[in-house]
Amino acid sequence: MAVHGLKKLPISLTTDAALKIFTILPNISNKLGRLEEKFKYSIVSDGLIQILSLSESVESTRIEGTQVTFSDMVEEKNDKHPRWEIQEVSNYQKALILGYERIQNGYPISTRLFKELHQTLMENGRGSTQAAGHFRKIQNFIGPTKRIEDASYIPISADKINEYMENLEYFMNGHPYGEKLPVSHLNDAEYIFDENSDPLIKAAIIHAQFESIHPFLDGNGRLGRILIVLYLLQSKLIRKPIFFVSEELEKERARYYKLLNGVRGNQPDWGKWILFFLNACDRMAERIHNKLDRAEQLARKGLSLCETESERKVWLYTFSNPFTTVAEVYNHLQISPNTARKALNSLDEKELLFADTDVKRNKKYRNYDLMRILTD
Repeated sequence: MAVHGLKKLPISLTTDAALKIFTILPNISNKLGRLEEKFKYSIVSDGLIQILSLSESVESTRIEGTQVTFSDMVEEKNDKHPRWEIQEVSNYQKALILGYERIQNGYPISTRLFKELHQTLMENGRGSTQAAGHFRKIQNFIGPTKRIEDASYIPISADKINEYMENLEYFMNGHPYGEKLPVSHLNDAEYIFDENSDPLIKAAIIHAQFESIHPFLDGNGRLGRILIVLYLLQSKLIRKPIFFVSEELEKERARYYKLLNGVRGNQPDWGKWILFFLNACDRMAERIHNKLDRAEQLARKGLSLCETESERKVWLYTFSNPFTTVAEVYNHLQISPNTARKALNSLDEKELLFADTDVKRNKKYRNYDLMRILTD
């Protein structure tokens, strides 16, 4: 039987559930703080930020059922006529970067931003005709088939979307007049997580609430996962888009969907969902720490073998673009085509890069060692 409806924020849960959350929270916050510090001094941080955002884009769209891989994206990202899956991942990355820029420029997360990002997300992709940039006007549902009778969840009606999105905005940003959000809907609450709660806890709640409102006809899942990192940026828990959680959510997709459904209806179980989200964050922070350490070691090893400044610049450039060409290198680094070609061939001879010798034009040079680190 389908779950119907959704309570507004803030949320309540049992004292025991809150204690479990507070037990693991400091360790995760500490890992994110150390990750921030590590990125600040890394010689490959700028390149990896681009790569990690691409990886997040791939993993988030895979949750929605696309089959494209990270290697596919690196290989095909510059195709003039990309297949729809590549387009969808590219749109996700564009929306993510646009959101980051808006946060950097001081814009709060708001309905206006949601609609702008949704427009970018849906451009020329699957469902691009599905009212891009506009909240839905009809009832939608979530389920295994296209029949509402088979739905696992039926969200709020379209006429309530603005009301619920305003409540979500106030939970994220605070009330414009400093008023506290009402808690009268929380019957017999033991512990309340409100707008003053820890940013990581709020990120878990915000993501689940947005997914449950389901304000658009399509693209809600992808936009909701972009919202996670944007809120962490807005709350200054991270300063740059270096931390993403979709890779861990994709690994336990069925549990992810089940626990999201558990926060809906008249008896939401927020404790299990928040614990699941925080544990995913913990594992992902550990993975990114490991990837950064290994990428840093690889970069320094390569630099020790480089003989010219051009080689060093080109080598570090491959940490933002692991599969590259002479044209991409000279355009990006503003060096001559001959200098770019000479540096790439030298890196190939040193076995830092691999060149496809069977191709005469637009030969690609691949940093396979970095790709292995990123996909492990």
